[in-house]
Amino acid sequence: MKQYENVVVFDHPLIKHKIAILRDEKTSMKEFRELVEEITTLMTFESLKEGVPTVEKQVKTPLETCVQQVVEDNAVAVVPILRAGLGMVNGVHRLFPLAKVGHIGMYRDEETLEPKPYYCKLPDGIEEKLVLLVDPMLATGGSACDAIQLLKERGCKNIKFMAIIGAPEGVSRVAESHPDVEIYVSTLDRCLNDKGYILPGLGDAGDRLFGTK
Repeated sequence: MKQYENVVVFDHPLIKHKIAILRDEKTSMKEFRELVEEITTLMTFESLKEGVPTVEKQVKTPLETCVQQVVEDNAVAVVPILRAGLGMVNGVHRLFPLAKVGHIGMYRDEETLEPKPYYCKLPDGIEEKLVLLVDPMLATGGSACDAIQLLKERGCKNIKFMAIIGAPEGVSRVAESHPDVEIYVSTLDRCLNDKGYILPGLGDAGDRLFGTK
């Protein structure tokens, strides 16, 4: 795959270990959900090392008063692409417990494999926040591209997209369509099959998260 300046593929042994278990068809729904949250927390830590708005705050220690950097109130929002993206929200909230949550609903047309939007609810003032758009699987890239475009139409200027597993086709599509958006992927898989599923992948993330089809 072509190298893109706005794409980061993580090379972290702990993430690799958790993804190996995540892929296993024998992994239970409970363990799958927990792993998605844990991987998301690790990704959030890495992807938000830069770009998070901070302010100075005076803190009184047992010995003296000092000035510290803290994350600005209401600076971060997390927006899952429904439904599978919901599984990543708690992973973000472990590090940013006060992050407001928006929702973008997309479903995939099984014939064209293109996304169809059906729902959008975003926090007030989201255009002023750093927005973490999350979806476990970046396959064709259609849903991610449309969700990013929707956020831009609502005035968002600082967007980061996080996916646990990406296909080269989807990563390239998003990177080229939105070069101003930082894309973070835990692992890059081989390709898509003729039905638009990532190989080797892990199956349908939504089904495995929630036990429903």
